[in-house]
Amino acid sequence: MVIFPGSKINIGLNITAKRVDGYHDLESLFFPIPLSDILEINKSDRFSIDLSGISIHGDPSDNLIVKAYHLMVAHYQIGAVKIHLHKIVPMGAGLGGGSADGAATLVLLNKLFNLNLSDTKLEEHAQTLGSDCPFFIQNKPAYVKGTGNLMERQKVNLENYWIQIVNPGIHISTQTAFSKIAPKNPLVDLRAVIAEPIDTWKDKVRNDFEPGIFDEFDEVRRVKETLYANGALYASMTGTGSSVYGLFKEEPNSIRTSALFSDFFEWTSILK
Repeated sequence: MVIFPGSKINIGLNITAKRVDGYHDLESLFFPIPLSDILEINKSDRFSIDLSGISIHGDPSDNLIVKAYHLMVAHYQIGAVKIHLHKIVPMGAGLGGGSADGAATLVLLNKLFNLNLSDTKLEEHAQTLGSDCPFFIQNKPAYVKGTGNLMERQKVNLENYWIQIVNPGIHISTQTAFSKIAPKNPLVDLRAVIAEPIDTWKDKVRNDFEPGIFDEFDEVRRVKETLYANGALYASMTGTGSSVYGLFKEEPNSIRTSALFSDFFEWTSILK
């Protein structure tokens, strides 16, 4: 069985408080985009996982796909599987690709072994993998609060707009990003602003991580400026970076033609 785990952008990202457990409360609009990996899972006589595409470094046991499989084994005593992941979505880029892979594993295993688990139950399991994972079970726009664990479905229509994502290949650790943040209450109601036309978002919909990241990583700042110069109605860093996206009314020109950005990852698509 094959599935295409997607990714997401943050439309606005406000860090509102630091919690006593060391985590932070946030608010954001998670919006799914069709930039995806390819995940195949089939029954087998022993567990195995094969990786291709973008290299994935680190201990394989830390991979959310592997964690998702073992989670399902512990709860439902499912059989062994053979997994193949072709990695396309850049990692550590604020796009949620790893979280999507973990969630997609739960969805596929549910189908493969006829477990008949509801989306709500799958979201409960996904929460134990990571705060972004539950979003990818249904993969629909959502207003997110708390640590990312509180979701409220939100209508956001970006149909027929173009999106261009640029990633400079800089890995920004979550610890680094949060070290530059001073939590504060947002000045505007994010849900109300997002309901307004996109060309009014520029000075209202903010990612609180941008000032600190832009100060340290000038390449990320330049990408955002270039997307606006290229005609974006709205541009923003997503998550804790380093990916930056622009929303356009017409298909944008590539910014990789510039020597400054020639080695950067770029992906452009019309939103359906």
